[in-house]
Amino acid sequence: MASPPGQTVVGSLPPPPPPGTPPSRDLFPGWMGFVSYDLGRELEPKAGSGQAQADRAWPTMMWLRVEHAPPFDLRLWSGDSFELGALHGRTGQHAFQHAVERAIEYIRAGDIYQANLAHRLSAPFRGSARAFAARWLTRASPWYGAYLELPDHPEHGRRVIVSASPELFLHVDPLTRAITTRPMKGTRRAEASPDDLESSIKDQAELNMIVDLMRNDLSRVCEIPSVSVPSDRRLEMHGAPGSGGVWQATATVRGTLRKGVGTREILQAAFPGGSVTGAPKIRAMQIIDELEPVRRGPYCGCIGVIGDGGALALSIAIRTALITGRPGPRPGEIESGTLDYSVGAGIVADSRPEAEWRETLDKAATITSL
Repeated sequence: MASPPGQTVVGSLPPPPPPGTPPSRDLFPGWMGFVSYDLGRELEPKAGSGQAQADRAWPTMMWLRVEHAPPFDLRLWSGDSFELGALHGRTGQHAFQHAVERAIEYIRAGDIYQANLAHRLSAPFRGSARAFAARWLTRASPWYGAYLELPDHPEHGRRVIVSASPELFLHVDPLTRAITTRPMKGTRRAEASPDDLESSIKDQAELNMIVDLMRNDLSRVCEIPSVSVPSDRRLEMHGAPGSGGVWQATATVRGTLRKGVGTREILQAAFPGGSVTGAPKIRAMQIIDELEPVRRGPYCGCIGVIGDGGALALSIAIRTALITGRPGPRPGEIESGTLDYSVGAGIVADSRPEAEWRETLDKAATITSL
């Protein structure tokens, strides 16, 4: 997939069809790209306090016209090399746990029911971002893997997004007008028994809250009373033991779009995904902006395809590496740069700050195991 300098390169791995999700139809011709989490501030100005620092040069969104499904063979990229240093947190354990404590105070005061708090890990990176993607995506086997090279920025250099997301944000079948979302809440390492996650009242409560939020979001664009919950909780393995794999608890929410509803209306109703904000959504986003020191950028936004015929397939951009740095001579090459990898956890009233910190590190294992 070599490309002329400055041209956006986008690729995606074909995922297995998620349980209960209809197959995609007519995704191409269409548009492939991403939407930054920070678009939420533009869709709902009250959602951002402006306190989080914008310290990375990521655009709010970017889309590439694609006439046919692009070939995406990771084996073509596995011959190059890269160097990834140790991940270090900007926030640190003490500050993150303090943010969790503040979120719990907001919950007990009645401001919110849940907030998804994240912190950013960073590491020095040099070499081929394409080789990094080949190794990571091959090991992670994500349902919604994606790779995007953005045009080089005159000041901030080369920018690459590599996503190993397991989570479906929105899927629209244009023939039936069915819209599906599959929020995730509750994570355990693949090496652990799923019984702890299965029986966890706290994790069940987290997912139940987000299911209610997503039902409400979809009801804003769906026929009444078409919104339903075909699966309220299902445990799934994403990845594999020894390579950063995790158990995930996932629900499925589905509805039938009203006639005349398009992508713009859908995003206005549902973006950002409730699993990466909390509930109620706007107040949770305000608290996220207060407690997280930096803006999320593409992390926790969405990545995918908007088809000309009305089809839509978007992932939640979690498990997503953001690489920036001085461009090298070859496509996707970074002479000297940084890899950012953010990880988060859902905070509820009975959350324990230290346990939430550990959960975020579990989610980072897919990178640290490379």
